[in-house]
Amino acid sequence: MANDSEFLDFILVGFPGLSDKYYFGFGFLIFLIYILSLCANLTVIMLVFLKENLHQPMYIIIASLAISDLLFDTTTLPKSIAMYWFGAGSMTVVGCFLQMTIIHTLNPLDSFIITFMAVDRYVAILRPLRYHSIISNRLIIVVCILLYLLGVAVGLYIMYLAYDLPYIGLNKVKNFFCSISTVSITSRIDPAPSLWKAYCVGLACYLGPLSFIIFSYSIIITKICSSKQSDSWSKAFYTCVTHWFVIGIYYIPRLIVYSFDLFGKPPVDVYISLICLHTYVPHSTSPIIFCLRNEEIKRTLRLIFTRQK
Repeated sequence: MANDSEFLDFILVGFPGLSDKYYFGFGFLIFLIYILSLCANLTVIMLVFLKENLHQPMYIIIASLAISDLLFDTTTLPKSIAMYWFGAGSMTVVGCFLQMTIIHTLNPLDSFIITFMAVDRYVAILRPLRYHSIISNRLIIVVCILLYLLGVAVGLYIMYLAYDLPYIGLNKVKNFFCSISTVSITSRIDPAPSLWKAYCVGLACYLGPLSFIIFSYSIIITKICSSKQSDSWSKAFYTCVTHWFVIGIYYIPRLIVYSFDLFGKPPVDVYISLICLHTYVPHSTSPIIFCLRNEEIKRTLRLIFTRQK
């Protein structure tokens, strides 16, 4: 990294427009969000790994998504809580760019896993008799590992684009975590070329998978509407609703943020709110949605609570 000072540091400021008197209360809200995400995602992970009846492809994919979300929140939220409660918003160069690498690894990873989930539903609904010959636990695990490696490659590339820019002194990052969009603008030179490359990578990681998801579910909906077996297809439609909701809360706010990046950003507090919406809300709600709407998981939870009583 080119810099002219050995005292290089990054300062997270969160919402710049938030008054000091609200710091403790807002930090407590972040703490509650983190606890909710921690409990929900850990519950899903433990259930899938410990209960043999959940050792099935769909649940392995759900557990992979829960691991990614839990890692993201653990990487960012404790630092945000410390920032508001103890004023500990300072991050070293290594800490900031390590966090950036993890964030830009896990964000596209979620997109890849959700797309893989759509593939699983496509085969399960349209090819139910051949499902187990096409989709196996071994295949799911191998593909999930490959998706994690692909996410790491994306994260390292994005970090390289930001790390190659020159910084000096104290750099205020108007966000809850270090990302290329908020860190690079503190550079001493125009970061537009690096941001444009990162933007193109982001579009490929989100619009490509989203296009496939829309295409696959369009075929599923068409088949459901044209099917004469109303009972079985209504159950399939009910199953898909869960995935559509998770896809909506994950992609829609993200596409709004990307639109603002392309056509001009709104006020910084609004922009940060949108970033928080497309990151932390899906992480906390998706495992709850899967648990509440999935009969097998609900049955397993009831069995556990019954045995404890």
